[in-house]
Amino acid sequence: MSAAGALERFLQALEARGSSPNTVRSYRTGLELYVTWLAGSAHDWRQPSRGELRTYLATLSEGHSRRTIAQRLAAMRSFYRFAVRTGLAPGNPLTALPTPRQPRRLPAVLSIAETERLLETAAHDGPGKLESALALRDVAIIETAYAAGLRIGELASLTIGSVELTRGEVRVTGKGRKQRVSLLGRPARVAIARYMADGRPELVARAGAGPEGVSPDELFLNHRGGPLSARGIRWRIERLRLAAGLPEGVSPHTLRHSFATHLLDGGADLRVVQELLGHESLATTQIYTHVSPARLRAAYTASHPRAVITRTGETPPSGGASHGGEGEPSDGSPR
Repeated sequence: MSAAGALERFLQALEARGSSPNTVRSYRTGLELYVTWLAGSAHDWRQPSRGELRTYLATLSEGHSRRTIAQRLAAMRSFYRFAVRTGLAPGNPLTALPTPRQPRRLPAVLSIAETERLLETAAHDGPGKLESALALRDVAIIETAYAAGLRIGELASLTIGSVELTRGEVRVTGKGRKQRVSLLGRPARVAIARYMADGRPELVARAGAGPEGVSPDELFLNHRGGPLSARGIRWRIERLRLAAGLPEGVSPHTLRHSFATHLLDGGADLRVVQELLGHESLATTQIYTHVSPARLRAAYTASHPRAVITRTGETPPSGGASHGGEGEPSDGSPR
């Protein structure tokens, strides 16, 4: 089978497995470039040599970040694993090829005050019915994302039936079509109820869905009455970020990061946060322990012998050296 044919079979298998459209699109982009390079270099895609693979990675390094190279390499590894499993290739030529080390970056997190400012900005509606409906929708989106820690794709795919306001629960379909239940606090439930009562009907009406029409099942709608896409949510949050004067880089995913960090700050167990986020591995969730100042401070204060800071005007315990004082050490020896 040709490389192009094998690639199409692989991408179809990804879709059948429930991979997200973004993942399939990313893999297609990277692997099509790889297959084109192989064809242009007259290399056999089934058994490229280690030297040939290193040459390809060297071409990738020109104009691409280490993160992009690592993503392309991950796509190639997955492709060859599939090819070996289905008998299309005799072995995985990437087994002994190392993955470029990536610098560790901590996720950006909003403070509670910044989250409140974003909500206040979203609540400012305009003079018309449409503007008021969109404001109710935007508040409901932010409250839901922050209360339940949803990914942007999960947020866009919510349906009316997936939300249970009485119990404060939302059923989420995450990566790999895996389902989980996340929770909604009172502010989120109130925001969704107000949007459902006063905002969403106005948006549905703009699509012309009357008594004889069919209303869309998606929870969040755009200004034309159709389903609000992930791209539309991202664009709306960016506009609200600018209006609220928040730092550059704040996105819908920032609300998910803030959700996890604020839970840990409040004393939540790491495994509970893992369950709510829908992470398969606890190691993925553990990154939030590094961006939770309250959790770090509590661990430091409880564990480090020099962590207890003396209050202003308080006399240090007898027998201990005074930090920053001008007197002699307690044992009388010279400094």
